Amino acid sequence: MKILITGSAGFIGFHAAKEFLRRGWDVAGVDNYCDYYDVKLKRDRSAILRKDARYFERELDICDLDGLRAAFAEEKPDVVLNLAAQPGVRYSIDHPFVYQKTNLEGFLNILECCRHAQKRPKLVFASSSSVYGGNKKMPFEESDQVDSPVSLYAATKKANELMAHVYSHLYGMQTIGLRFFTVYGAWYRPDMALSLFADAMLHGRPLKVFNHGEMRRDFTFVDDIVDGIVRVVECGSLPAYDIYNIGNHRSERLMDVIETLAVALGVEPKLEMLPMQPGDVLATYASIDKLRAAVGYEPKTTIREGIPVFAEWYRAYHG
Repeated sequence: MKILITGSAGFIGFHAAKEFLRRGWDVAGVDNYCDYYDVKLKRDRSAILRKDARYFERELDICDLDGLRAAFAEEKPDVVLNLAAQPGVRYSIDHPFVYQKTNLEGFLNILECCRHAQKRPKLVFASSSSVYGGNKKMPFEESDQVDSPVSLYAATKKANELMAHVYSHLYGMQTIGLRFFTVYGAWYRPDMALSLFADAMLHGRPLKVFNHGEMRRDFTFVDDIVDGIVRVVECGSLPAYDIYNIGNHRSERLMDVIETLAVALGVEPKLEMLPMQPGDVLATYASIDKLRAAVGYEPKTTIREGIPVFAEWYRAYHG
């Protein structure tokens, strides 16, 4: 079996590729190495994957339709895992057209390549908990209304779900969307909260704590996320189209997360309390009942177990 993973040098893509290689799959990676964050981190992830002879990677942008068509024609994947996207809620406020290009046009290219592939692959794609917007009902369930996004990033992810439904309906493609909740772990993105907190703590700078710390997030350890991805990819009984939450089913207080990280790093943090940021939400909390019933997904890692793993990697990698 062969899987084509877009965003393979990204945080989740790297961990997913490693696991599929471990399980005996051939993995075709696609990444454009954009400079949204430090490209060296992506290169270092890729270098680890390239040590396996069953991994082959193209430096390719999913917005390059001709290049993507050539990759599909050559690789003939059984499954496509689309993780390539422009991430970031706050970044989308100042850089809207990057999201239009990558998250909409790029995703349409993925759908078209799957549609026209000689051996039509199963498509599993990344959506986001951001689609829930300012929903107040907890936990978030897939049946909740998601028509009121509060960031352009969230709107593009909702659009991806709708686009996939159209292709599944019109062309009989299998398209499965996964709404990721806050994912963390080793080889983490430097623009995400835990990395920013760790960097500030280790350099004695104040942590920027938004909404005065009154926020909650469903922090999910990356190994649990990858387990869910694998289960979805390998399950042969899922419908032609569906959407699933993939999270930890725990909503952690931001201040508890900060305290756990500080203990793991052995530092006393300084805090700079700030107001809520535009486009952000107060809380995320995933109901995983649907994914549990479908594939037996059961996340195991608490923040008390997962954050020290991240902290150890962070110290070793960043020095």
